[in-house]
Amino acid sequence: QLQLVESGGGLVQPGGSLRLSCAASGFTLDLYAIGWFRQAPGKEREGVLCISSNSGTGRYADSVKGRFTISRDNSWNTVYLEMNSLKPEDTGVYYCAADRHLFGRCVLSSAGSYEYWGQGTQVIVSS
Repeated sequence: QLQLVESGGGLVQPGGSLRLSCAASGFTLDLYAIGWFRQAPGKEREGVLCISSNSGTGRYADSVKGRFTISRDNSWNTVYLEMNSLKPEDTGVYYCAADRHLFGRCVLSSAGSYEYWGQGTQVIVSS
């Protein structure tokens, strides 16, 4: 069974940091493009960052440039989202997604481009 599991969310003060993890089971994550998406209450799901299957291409939403980074640890079959200088507007449920058919690229504009999704992890940025 192919599964993605996110973890690492929580409550953090503005300016703080969190690292989210996306662990895969049932498939080898380094063969897949990975996207991180988030959804704030009352808002549509939006793409945050993504990385291609060969880690050669990455995309960032303008709102997180310079603050968020994405990385892979293939030995643990896990992808990480490092979030620094967090702002209240970063609050939301964060999801990781994977797809094998993006062929060396990744996309943020279309959540439908990703076949597999995790259940999400809540991030709250508040003082």
